[in-house]
Amino acid sequence: MTIETGAGKNTSGLRTLTLEIARVTEAAAIAASRWMGKGDKWSADNAATQVMRSVLARMDVRGTVVIGEGEMDEAPMLYIGEQVGTGLGEAVDIAVDPLEGTNILAKGSSDSITILAMAPRGALLHAPDMYMDKIAVGPKAKGKVHLDASVKENVTAVARAVGKPVEDVVVVLLDRPRHDDIVEQIRSIGARVKLITDGDVSPSLSTCEEDSGIDMVLGRGGAPEGVITAVAMKCMGGDFQGRLVPQNDEEIARCASMGLTQPLKTLLLDDIVQSDDAIFSATGVTGGELLRGVRFLAHDVAVTHSVVGRALNGTVRHVTGRHHLSRKPYS
Repeated sequence: MTIETGAGKNTSGLRTLTLEIARVTEAAAIAASRWMGKGDKWSADNAATQVMRSVLARMDVRGTVVIGEGEMDEAPMLYIGEQVGTGLGEAVDIAVDPLEGTNILAKGSSDSITILAMAPRGALLHAPDMYMDKIAVGPKAKGKVHLDASVKENVTAVARAVGKPVEDVVVVLLDRPRHDDIVEQIRSIGARVKLITDGDVSPSLSTCEEDSGIDMVLGRGGAPEGVITAVAMKCMGGDFQGRLVPQNDEEIARCASMGLTQPLKTLLLDDIVQSDDAIFSATGVTGGELLRGVRFLAHDVAVTHSVVGRALNGTVRHVTGRHHLSRKPYS
């Protein structure tokens, strides 16, 4: 895999883009939040996607979407392989989820976010749209867990790393029948389980915030979301591992077509994000453990809360934006 470092004129890497991508997720969050609680997840996702694409188009990058809304014939915009940006500046891989938690937003529940990750061209795993087994932990437990270890071993290791009794450890899983056995194992050793309906990216990021109350994320979810999570965890100092779970010969062939010759290999953080010069931004749409949701105030003002980070220097910023919507070209 070849990683491009830029067009020869800009040697600052992605540093100058770190806050720039926050504009993208902020805009998408504002657009999506207009649909909060209205029961229409498709319109919410479409609104976020259209605005995200519009703002990306004005960014000075030579961007290729490697994790997006689907293939070109499945998604009208932000599809895998789409070229975005002005064509100037850094050559980058882009991973996006314009709205994680579409069902959550439609119901007006917590923890829906918009998120975008970026790394030098060739640095991100091109993950097919299939299942992935995942484990995510915060900085204190980095290097202490492994997908090949048992649930008991991993939970116990996290408890030791964060300095808690096992009984105080909180593990987040998607509320799916496929996780029943994992849930039983967690409870059998006295740890606590938090089941969520959708969206495993947001709780994974929350493991990096000590006061969030979330210590680990386990279970099977989407592989594209795994790549996005991995970038964010690398920036925030946490740890992430994934292992693809192809369901049939067609999915195995799809892995091979994307250059994944060992589809069942356990992928460590550096296997998924092969550069330290990676950046991400996530903006809350509905409030949750990590991010506050979009709030609409009087006089056509919206307030957003984002977390942005860069892996190279480990800087993570919480950014509050106050937006005068009448002056925004995308509002």
